[in-house]
Amino acid sequence: MFELLGLSEMAAAVEQGSISPLELTNIHLQAIEAKNPRVNAFIEVYAEEAIDRAGTPLTGPLAGVPVTVKDSFDIAGRVTNCGSLLRADAVATRHSNVVDRLLNAGAILIGKTSTPEFLYYYETDNRLIGRTNHPLDEARTSGGSSGGEAAAIASGMSAGGVGSDGGGSIREPAHFCGICGLKPTPGRVGAGGHWPEIAHPTGFMGVAGPMARTAADVRLLFEVLAGYDPRDPFSAPVPLQSQSARRARIFVITGYKTELACTQAPHKAAVLLNELGHSVEEFPFALLSEAHDLWRLLFVDYLTAGIRDMVQGREDDCDWTGLELTRYARETIDASRLGRILLERDRMRARLLEFMGNDAVLIAPAFGVTAFPHRQCPMDLMDAIRPVSPANLLGLPALVLPMVSTPEGMPAGVQLIGAPWTDELLLDLAVRLEHARGSQWLTPKSLPTTTTNTTTPTA
Repeated sequence: MFELLGLSEMAAAVEQGSISPLELTNIHLQAIEAKNPRVNAFIEVYAEEAIDRAGTPLTGPLAGVPVTVKDSFDIAGRVTNCGSLLRADAVATRHSNVVDRLLNAGAILIGKTSTPEFLYYYETDNRLIGRTNHPLDEARTSGGSSGGEAAAIASGMSAGGVGSDGGGSIREPAHFCGICGLKPTPGRVGAGGHWPEIAHPTGFMGVAGPMARTAADVRLLFEVLAGYDPRDPFSAPVPLQSQSARRARIFVITGYKTELACTQAPHKAAVLLNELGHSVEEFPFALLSEAHDLWRLLFVDYLTAGIRDMVQGREDDCDWTGLELTRYARETIDASRLGRILLERDRMRARLLEFMGNDAVLIAPAFGVTAFPHRQCPMDLMDAIRPVSPANLLGLPALVLPMVSTPEGMPAGVQLIGAPWTDELLLDLAVRLEHARGSQWLTPKSLPTTTTNTTTPTA
């Protein structure tokens, strides 16, 4: 099926004349018509606009390739809903940075994908269209907050696209749905035109990032999306770099309690990387042991107060199941407390970066659990989040790619975490790891049977 080819393969086929943009667009629109009633990933589908664009001359690295964006990115003339009835009048007056870059690269925007209300939960459900389902099992969640994007890509309704990540919101859905997703270094992919606005004092934790079915496709999307964006206060004019991962030092994080498959995935990745010639050591977990709690203070306790103020007087129009993260808030963070938290964050980051240098890559579970039945997370959510939150708190690039699956067929990914500005190194390592894993990643072999603190063999 053409819609399940890689994004890079589609772009090459269009360039070679093997398929036209109009044919490729119609294939994806037909896939949406057939699959979206079951998956429910789209807030809007732009069939007429996509067909019109496909009939015009297109140039660029994504010429003629159908893509999507999460419904937190502005598209001129369209409402940026973010899963909320309260934003019915939020019509964008200009494109977000990522939409501009996709269109300038020749891509065809075929739709916007669903999110939980205000992006504030790890499942995708809202009062606008209801819940988004896992492409492999309607009874399970696709994750959140980029759950619509992950489901659309995994099911072949989109070749790839863009999500956002303030606490694992690209990586958890990618892990759940068996695709790849990159949370870049803050500022590498400009987030101008994203709502909620990515800005101080806590916006350094949130980023825009590419999602696709393969690491190679994520790399191509990153190359299109990366660049300076004056609307993003964290953006920096860092050019694309050539960073080979051949000499990367690999450290495995073993301090998280996870489901079996979530432990098996980094173990398998470490074994494969060891076979590729990388040194593999255990990471000194003390460097990150307090990171999740600091992230929780900022992303849950501090932001919950702002959300409650924003919806005051309109609470009946909110879908509180889509804002379920608010129930995990524990305290009010005043300015003095916020300053102390940020200072401790900076000190923790300095200690970690001194250890990592520019060539260390940390391997970790992609999340604490795999895709579960809707509203039935099998472990405490705050514990499940622990593997992903440190990268947000500390401004680190982090990438998830599928590695194994559960006996029920649910994917489980591995998370690769690098030092700031080493996004290209992570992408290079992910492509190498993807090749070493092969296409039969759903058939794990000789994996550990413990669920916590698995020790990975060293080189």
